[in-house]
Amino acid sequence: MTSKNKIATFGAGCFWGVESAFRAVEGVVDVAAGYAGGTVPKPNYRAVCTGKTGHAEVVQVEYDPARVSFEQLLEVFWQIHDPTTLNRQGPDVGTQYRSIIFYSDDHERRAAEESKRRLDESGKLARPVVTQIVSAAEFYRAEENHQRYYERSGIAPSCGIRGRID
Repeated sequence: MTSKNKIATFGAGCFWGVESAFRAVEGVVDVAAGYAGGTVPKPNYRAVCTGKTGHAEVVQVEYDPARVSFEQLLEVFWQIHDPTTLNRQGPDVGTQYRSIIFYSDDHERRAAEESKRRLDESGKLARPVVTQIVSAAEFYRAEENHQRYYERSGIAPSCGIRGRID
């Protein structure tokens, strides 16, 4: 990571689709699939899938703030998953699929809270937003077979991705 770039970490269900969506954003430099928010150090996919580690499947987004803002990344985040389902995205069920934003400073915390409030009050969703907004936790990079999964598999992104909230 260069000194001018920043990092944002989001959980929005299965990390394969989330990673793919953020890779398509202009100004995003890199995206890594991984795990965060749990109590088990150095978790792996098999352990996280049990739901017993406390970790969520997340993506760590490296971005150039001169080209894309944290607020713009939040807009993408809200559009690519259902933030009203607790511990579930589509057919994936468990705390590892929870909707979560990890903030690294007060600006990000306030931006995340404000964007969540605006979305909740917009009337665009049938249920309240249940997304957690928590202080940044240690990020554990997922195994290499989970990085760029759709790209390497030659298949269109599908898990966890839903239509725009417009």
